Amino acid sequence: MQTDAKSNMMMPEDTGALRQLYADFKAEHLNPLWTQIDDIMPVVPNPKAVPHVWKWSRLYPLAKRSGDLVPVGRGGERRAIGLANPGLGGKAYVSPTLWAAIQYLGPRETAPEHRHAQNAFRFVVEGEGVWTVVNGDPVRMSRGDFLLTPGWHFHGHHNDTDHPMAWIDGLDIPFSYQNDVGFFEFGSDRVTDYATPRFSRGERLWCHPGLRPLSGLADTVSSPIGAYRWEYTDRALTEQLLLEEEGQPATVGQGHAAVRYINPTTGGDVMPTIRAEFHRLRPGVQTPGRREVGSSVFQVFDGRGAVVLNGSEHRLEKGDMFVVPSWVKWSLQAETGFDLFRFSDAPIIERLNFARTQVDDTDL
Repeated sequence: MQTDAKSNMMMPEDTGALRQLYADFKAEHLNPLWTQIDDIMPVVPNPKAVPHVWKWSRLYPLAKRSGDLVPVGRGGERRAIGLANPGLGGKAYVSPTLWAAIQYLGPRETAPEHRHAQNAFRFVVEGEGVWTVVNGDPVRMSRGDFLLTPGWHFHGHHNDTDHPMAWIDGLDIPFSYQNDVGFFEFGSDRVTDYATPRFSRGERLWCHPGLRPLSGLADTVSSPIGAYRWEYTDRALTEQLLLEEEGQPATVGQGHAAVRYINPTTGGDVMPTIRAEFHRLRPGVQTPGRREVGSSVFQVFDGRGAVVLNGSEHRLEKGDMFVVPSWVKWSLQAETGFDLFRFSDAPIIERLNFARTQVDDTDL
């Protein structure tokens, strides 16, 4: 026996018999654990995905050029441009479990209806004038709104204005692809309802604080709310910070307000594979360094600041997006008031009991 200097692991002597054993393993499609344990069972998570920042000032012009050159319609389905993590070999995956994209819809354009097993949402950092029609319910899209398209819901989009609009999409495409659970089905070549109501039918039924319709007493896997409106998100964050000023323990950290979007039928996450949050920091606030199992994506909604990813500082402004892979240390720094939308794969990680968090080197 000999000791490998790198891993301090006892290794067998390199003999002809051992080489033949390995050749026979290969012929039978077998891999011995002792030659790959460092790779498949690391001491701490060792993600292939890397931290990365995408600048809105570069994303939006590229989306606009796509709008000038690439039609939207049946076949391509969506003018959506996926954020490809540099560590994942060119696939349009922002992390091993999550997809993020910027979608662009030109004036008077319609994206045809379809449905898929993957769960999806949209978040609007600027603009208005598009309605997404989800299972026949037209849902207005406006700045600051968080909109759901749960798995296997028919959905299409129509722009009712003479101006283009862009937003971000988030889906669990990589997770569903890796686990072979995906289905897809075309719907109408148009959308089923071109109405432009201020509030969708789902909102009219479900968006009344503390009240649940008796017609909806059965719990649902995903939230029945099609749109979480910015006015309510903004008010909730504002009130947290006001309560903090009054000496109430209302924030997650000094000068740091945060909310989670929830499914009103269960109190849990809006969809079974995706968690969504919104964070607001007062000017000058810096959050503690934090590591978490699982991956997160952030988009700056307003203000200026920075994110520190594994010790590297990245300046941020409105629209910029960044990914935090599993167990990468991160913290936020607010130069001005700093608003950020966040989504993650936390429901998957928690349901499988893999969740672990470390804040400033303290395990939680």
